[in-house]
Amino acid sequence: MKAIEKCKMQIQRFAKDESGLSAVEYGLLAAGIAIGLWTILAGISGDLQGIFNSIKADLASASPT
Repeated sequence: MKAIEKCKMQIQRFAKDESGLSAVEYGLLAAGIAIGLWTILAGISGDLQGIFNSIKADLASASPT
C-alpha cells in the first residue's frame, strides 16, 4: 500500500470519527451561556450604578448633619 493511500485512509477515518464531538458541543454551549450572561450583566450594570447612586444621594440628604 502506498503512503498516499494510507494517508487518505487515515484522513477518511479521522473525518468519520465522532468520539470527541460531545465535548466540543458542551464547550460551545458553555461559551454561549458565558457570552449571554456577560452581555446581560454589562447592560444591567449602568442601571444598577444609577440606582445605587440615587440611594446614596437620598441617604446623604436624609442624614442629620
